[in-house]
Amino acid sequence: MSFIAEMTAYFKNQGKTLFEVLIDLYVQYGFYKEKLISLTKKGKAGADEIKQMMKNLRENKPEILGGVKVAEIRDYLALEATNLNSNEITKIDLPKSDVLQFITIDGDVISARPSGTEPKIKFYCSVKESLLDKSQYESVAAKLEQKVENIMADIVKE
Repeated sequence: MSFIAEMTAYFKNQGKTLFEVLIDLYVQYGFYKEKLISLTKKGKAGADEIKQMMKNLRENKPEILGGVKVAEIRDYLALEATNLNSNEITKIDLPKSDVLQFITIDGDVISARPSGTEPKIKFYCSVKESLLDKSQYESVAAKLEQKVENIMADIVKE
């Protein structure tokens, strides 16, 4: 029997669905939402546009994303992490990669990674909020979706 089937049976015996258990976890630990946004451009001009987008993000570091202050920027090409409060720069001990990561004071994490083979850039957004009560699920889910949209509007200014 698979683990999920065992979980389903276990919680069914307690009168709960897996979704209800998930909501309980959100109440206990916070409501996290992950979203991947992929932008594809056309041809050589598109590839150049994406390179320029990464250059702009490096040169004009956003201080606020989606209405939330950015606390740290990690540049995996420069192998440096910059604390925006203290301006302290620390080294990143990983292989070089054309990736930028923005961490907000709320703990949201937004990563930008261009493709190396096609005119495409991907943004990985991880946002979170407190869920104080199960009844707030729908409103907090909508708030997190809007938060991702606001972040992307700040990053992708076309």
